[in-house]
Amino acid sequence: MALLDKKEIEELVQRMMEAYPDARCALDHGDRFQLLVAVVLSAQTTDISVNQVTPALFAKAPDAFAMAAMPEEEISEIIRTIGMYRTKAHNVKALSAALVEKYDGEVPGDYDRLVELPGVGRKTANVVLAEAFGQQRIAVDTHVFRLANRIGLVCEKDVVKTEEGLMKVLPEDHWTAMHHALIWHGRRVCTARKPDCENCCIEGVCRRNGL
Repeated sequence: MALLDKKEIEELVQRMMEAYPDARCALDHGDRFQLLVAVVLSAQTTDISVNQVTPALFAKAPDAFAMAAMPEEEISEIIRTIGMYRTKAHNVKALSAALVEKYDGEVPGDYDRLVELPGVGRKTANVVLAEAFGQQRIAVDTHVFRLANRIGLVCEKDVVKTEEGLMKVLPEDHWTAMHHALIWHGRRVCTARKPDCENCCIEGVCRRNGL
């Protein structure tokens, strides 16, 4: 599999930044806690679907204290239109209780503490650290994984190695921005089934690997 060289990567980053200057997190939230909950709910579910249920959820439980006190069945009922809603309801209540018990209801800005929370994995922790704490992070979801390997930024078969590979080849001050740009590009142009190469901002740089 052909990979991009350093000069090509610089060109790719520049084009992506020009094409997606406003790329950002698509999950609606009011603070760090709500962001954390929204990202947990977004696993294997579209951001649009999550944004449809979180207004009602956050109206009843805007913070960790209220969410921890909320019956799990009530959380389930509010979010029942999204995938794996029962498991997610359990995790949201449990992580809220953990935040109350360990951190006075505040979301910790530390990776190791975040991934100890119920329902919080590597991608969720990275999104929260990037969006809520301003850290440069690369959260690898399905779009980022697919595009990074298809374009030729990395050649890896799992999420962790893809993340590590991207951290090596991309400039650190663009990690978060490239995370968002890759997601937007994957949704709008470089779709899984039919990439629109004719209207692609990185045409001529992309390796067009078959993923």
